[in-house]
Amino acid sequence: MSRASSGSNTTGAQRTQPGGAGVIAAAFARARAEDRAALIGYLPAGFPSATGCVRALRAMVEAGVDIVEIGLPYSDPLMDGPTIQAAVDQALAAGTGTREVLATVGEVARCGVPVLVMTYWNPVERYGVERFAIELAGVGGAGVITPDLTPEEGGPWLAACSHAGLDPVLLVAPSSTDARLARITAVCRGFVYAASTMGVTGARATVSAVAPGLVARVREVSDLPVAVGLGVSSGGQAAEVASYADGVISGSAFVRVLLEAPDGDSGVQAVADLAAELAAGVRRADPRA
Repeated sequence: MSRASSGSNTTGAQRTQPGGAGVIAAAFARARAEDRAALIGYLPAGFPSATGCVRALRAMVEAGVDIVEIGLPYSDPLMDGPTIQAAVDQALAAGTGTREVLATVGEVARCGVPVLVMTYWNPVERYGVERFAIELAGVGGAGVITPDLTPEEGGPWLAACSHAGLDPVLLVAPSSTDARLARITAVCRGFVYAASTMGVTGARATVSAVAPGLVARVREVSDLPVAVGLGVSSGGQAAEVASYADGVISGSAFVRVLLEAPDGDSGVQAVADLAAELAAGVRRADPRA
């Protein structure tokens, strides 16, 4: 399995500030030492409730998730499919905002795994760019995934992340040109998020066939680990993606089992079972030549 050799970008030195930048690279390095991909799990903060979210994320970690993404609920999402939208609507109705997201990050960071926030740009801008970065780092956050932020618009944010010791993660897509891939990955730290499809999020019966090619193209321009998201919902799919990517991201599948659970305890158990299945999947990947 051809895995990225380090968590540092070819355009910048790796940073190792405790609790922030550097811990994501370390998580990928641990997975690489075990000859497997890292498993990344996502839930929106406040879903199915504030305490229920923390319980579910802790269950993920105990079952084998290496890195956690916590979504900041937003009323005007661009990429969220119907499953995540339903969860986000529930969280918003309960009053989940940036402060609640930060509190959730702090709780989950105590598990000892890197925790990132996944958020659209508008909530960060409204909260205050430097304030958001400083407060996230202060509660133990490791980085931020901004799916709708471009390098050209991200100067102040990238500076704030550098100052706070956070890893900024941007998305690349199959439609990205080689020049665009180089531009985006040059400002990423920690890893590169490769969206394996062109549409919105959501668990799928099959993982996009274009994902391996996208990962290979990213590796031509960056030494950062590449994690593939959008669609992974089973152990078999996790094994497939882990055969060519450095990280396997699953979000909608975790949300779905919580939405379908009859009660909180059943939901947490369903999350743990799915995490265990995905963790087993990344460990049985058949490396491709």
